[in-house]
Amino acid sequence: MENINVNQRLDAKGLACPMPIVKTKKAMKELESGHIIEILATDKGSKADLKAWANSSGHQYLGTIEESGVLKHYLRKSSNVETKNENKHPHTISNEELILLLEKNNQAVVLDVRESAEYAFGHIPGAVSIPMGELEKNCGNLNKEAEIYVICRTGSRSDLAAQMLTKNGFEKVVNVVPGMSEWTGKAEGI
Repeated sequence: MENINVNQRLDAKGLACPMPIVKTKKAMKELESGHIIEILATDKGSKADLKAWANSSGHQYLGTIEESGVLKHYLRKSSNVETKNENKHPHTISNEELILLLEKNNQAVVLDVRESAEYAFGHIPGAVSIPMGELEKNCGNLNKEAEIYVICRTGSRSDLAAQMLTKNGFEKVVNVVPGMSEWTGKAEGI
């Protein structure tokens, strides 16, 4: 394989969402426009997360190479002209509000965009599992007329997923914050 020239390396191995994105944001501020950063990560969800973050902030996601269980992500910092303010999905709901809503409305669609292993070890009963990296190709399986409450571990992936769904014509999308890391409602799993 050809050696890829990078201007900076960032070690995010062993860190879970949202830390690879948090560290990448900070490193990108120090990087010059047009330079390439390599982010080393072991979190399988980081591929979809970093790609979605790069797209929402205007930076260029170049690709990911996996070697010996380490994901090497490559991003190019855009110039000031290309970079945009990072989008945030405008519609959110707290964990507590979702718990109350689910008690009243068993028709609500909860979309869990965490990786399948995260979902298996604990999820909201009846939640639909579509990992962030598979969402774009599988969003046709969701009802565009339904209210969809998107959840992940911390609210970061779900924010990016909510933006992506809205861009694909879903109008009733709500991001759940802070997500499963602080979930106190009913849950099931292994």
